[in-house]
Formats: sequence, C-alpha cells, structure tokens
Amino acid sequence: MSTPSENGARAPLGLHVAMELQIPSDVRYIQRVVELVTRQCEELHLPRQKCALNVPVALSEALSNAILRGTREDPQKQVRIRTCVDDHTLVLEVADQGEGFDMARSLRDATAAENLFREDGRGLFLMHRLMDRVEHFIDRWNVVRLTLKR
Repeated sequence: MSTPSENGARAPLGLHVAMELQIPSDVRYIQRVVELVTRQCEELHLPRQKCALNVPVALSEALSNAILRGTREDPQKQVRIRTCVDDHTLVLEVADQGEGFDMARSLRDATAAENLFREDGRGLFLMHRLMDRVEHFIDRWNVVRLTLKR
C-alpha cells in the first residue's frame, strides 16, 4: 500500500507493527514474553543496545510489577501486553487487573542514600531511566505505558 507524494508518485507507507498478548498472572511467563518482544524489536531493526538492554529490562520490571504487585499473582487475573512499533517509536503497554497505584508517590531515586536498601521502587526507577517516557493510567485495567524513541 502507498500514499501519493507531492509530485503524485506513490511512496510506501511507514512501518507500523502491533501485537497484543494476554497471559495469566504468573511470573513464569515473564521471560517468554520478554524474549518475544525483544526478538520483534531486533527483527524491526531497533538499535542493538535498546533491544539488548532497554526493552528487556524495562519490560521485565513492568511485567513483574503487574504480576507481583498489581494482580498479586492471582491465577484468576490476567496481564495484557501490547506493543506497537512504527518509524519513530516503540510503545509497550502492560496492563493488569489490579487496583492500581500512584506512580508519583511510588517513584523514588533508587541511588539516593536513604533508598539504597529499600526493595520497592527500583522497577519504576529503571523504567524511567531506560525509556523515553513512562505513563500510568486506568483504562478499565491498570496500565503502564513505556515509550522508546527509535
């Protein structure tokens, strides 16, 4: 498919690939989902460092939070993962059927002296460091959206 350019010639449409998965609230699925999304990023020629570090770490943390904190590993609840890659960005959404959280209150600098021995807050800290944008909202499900520029 193509769109007309200014001179009337046909130019190919930009890249747009989307995927949606739904998994049980079980940490055993995290590695498989991360591998699948990472492989998709590699096939779509995202920069090597982003495929090897940014995406797997941020996605693993988001999935861990959704399963362990959001749904509390309730086997009756689900976690949904959506990915969308285009010419400019990769967007990952991790949604859970949990109660939600206040991201501003949960976010802390894990490198600050008073937080070095805390076990909570590291995942959000890493997501913010590795992604260009991190958002949280409720859309029937509790959603964390991670955006990475290509």
